[in-house]
Formats: sequence, C-alpha cells, structure tokens
Amino acid sequence: MSTNSEIYNLTVNGKTRQVRDSWVGESLLYVLRERLGLPGSKGACEQGECGSCTVIMDDQAVCSCLIMAATAIETDIRTVEDLAVDGALTEVQDAFITEGGVQCGFCTPGLVVAIEHLLSKNPDPTEIEIKEAISGNICRCTGYGRIFEAVETAISVRKANYR
Repeated sequence: MSTNSEIYNLTVNGKTRQVRDSWVGESLLYVLRERLGLPGSKGACEQGECGSCTVIMDDQAVCSCLIMAATAIETDIRTVEDLAVDGALTEVQDAFITEGGVQCGFCTPGLVVAIEHLLSKNPDPTEIEIKEAISGNICRCTGYGRIFEAVETAISVRKANYR
C-alpha cells in the first residue's frame, strides 16, 4: 500500500463495506464500481449532468460521480443493486421493461433509482413531480415518453398490489 492510500468503511445497501487502498479523492462512483464491485451505477459524463450514476445518500438522490467517497463515511448509501428483493424486479424495474423504457440501458439505473426514491416519498406523484424527480437524468434514446409510461404503470401496479 502506498503512503497516499486510505482504508475506510462505507455503509452501502445496509452493509458496512471496507474500502482498501483507496486514494481519498476517488469519486463515490469509482469506489462503488471498482473497489466494491457494484457496477449498477453507470459513469457517463463524470460531471453530474447525466444522472446515470444516481444513488441515494442519506435519503437524498445524488450523482455519485460528484461525491468524494471519503466524504461519504458515516452516511447511508443505497444503489440500484439494493432495489430488488430476493432477486425479484421492483414494479419500477418491471414497468421499464414492459413499457419499453429501456433502450441502450445506460441511463436506466439512475432513472430507476430516482423514480424509486420519488415513489418511496410520494406514491402518487403528479406529472410535474415526476418530471422534477428525473430532471437530473438524461436519456438519449427513449424521448422520455416510454419512461413516463413506465412510471405510470409502476404507480398503477403498486396501487393495485397495496389495496
């Protein structure tokens, strides 16, 4: 280990994970993908503009490419890998597939995390609230129509399942 390396713990998806041989300036995105083996969050712009790296940190949707991993110590981090329970897709994930909201798939993890976060706070959002929740996520393939259809489908399924 070099003298510029750090060892610290991060709480990711409910588990304490040790980060070894890390440079203190590494992004949370890099640490999640390369050091902790959680490749779900995608790195596209590396500037916080596209949202493909969206994670939930202390109950806030954030671009993990903009967060230094070492500053995420003592926070609760949730990634797209934490959404499925026992390997089953969530209503949002299933709706993305059913409604064709997934094309190249690069934006999908960030969008799914942002939408799951919205629906956990507001199970019946308005169209404006949905647009606001995903405003930090760019999709170059779908034109968003199918993404909005997927959100509406997920909301309908959740309402039917929780009656």
